Amino acid sequence: MLQIQVIEAIAMKKVLFIDEVHPALMDQLLAAGFSCDFPTDWTLQDYLLNLPQYQGVVIRSKFKFDKPVIDRALQLKFIARFGAGMENIDVDYAQSKGIKCLHAPEGNKDAVGEHALGMLLALMNNLCRADREVRKGIWKREPNRGVELSGKVVGIIGFGNMGTAFAQKISGFGCEVLVYDKYKKGFGQQFSSVKKVEMDTLFEKAEVVSLHLPLTAETKALVDMTWIEKFRKSFYFINTARGPIVKTDALVKGLKSGKVVGACLDVSEFESTSFEQFNAPSDEAAYQYLLSSDRVVLSPHIAGWTHESNLKMANALAQKIIALT
Repeated sequence: MLQIQVIEAIAMKKVLFIDEVHPALMDQLLAAGFSCDFPTDWTLQDYLLNLPQYQGVVIRSKFKFDKPVIDRALQLKFIARFGAGMENIDVDYAQSKGIKCLHAPEGNKDAVGEHALGMLLALMNNLCRADREVRKGIWKREPNRGVELSGKVVGIIGFGNMGTAFAQKISGFGCEVLVYDKYKKGFGQQFSSVKKVEMDTLFEKAEVVSLHLPLTAETKALVDMTWIEKFRKSFYFINTARGPIVKTDALVKGLKSGKVVGACLDVSEFESTSFEQFNAPSDEAAYQYLLSSDRVVLSPHIAGWTHESNLKMANALAQKIIALT
């Protein structure tokens, strides 16, 4: 048995870094005896040609690690996603082949929670517009009067690492925090500041709604016009999860009708799968509306993108990879 364990440990030592990540991850793997390669000029064909020699890969979102790619990785023991979302990896197929799928949502949860809260406060207090005006010598006080977060009913959809972090941070603002999670049970006793409810309760009571869901077949295009119209009250909307969960044209209709008071969007359905490019067509009327609206705060998929989270994710993944051996 000991001999088998040693052979398995040795077999997991060659790791391919597909994307650039915090150097602490490679440093810790090298110190633990791993061999790490980070080619910077490989094409997709180069990766496919060389994958058979590696036992582990580290990837962000450069390309989809789907069935054809996995089938090329004949010795693969683990896929480590430097981030939280796993939609660019065919996890089910990888696991069916005995490949461990790792990620590090605990590493950037606080960054996402803070970013979502910061966007919401900026929106409710007209900070982006006021900043632009003051820089132009325009001094308007009454038109920039804000709205307080205190006393609002905040609905959180999805209570994993990100939803939990956001709940912890916003609870200090005197809000009533309601949480819906279809798959997570029994968290109400662990978090006294939140109340677990069904989605119908959020539709009835929520004044702020924040999405913290993975992108899956179930959640894609979840937020459409039918979904928006189910809310009894007008509400502020936050999406720091994934762009394709929200239909942009439906969100714009909600903004125009007043059902959506304002929107905080760190992600967009027009992002590339790598998150590094933006592909909205110039004639996309719905997105042009978002760009021109003072009731919308936008950022380029950076909610989990802090210096601290970069290191935390590296440390978290290093520990998980080393633990496999």
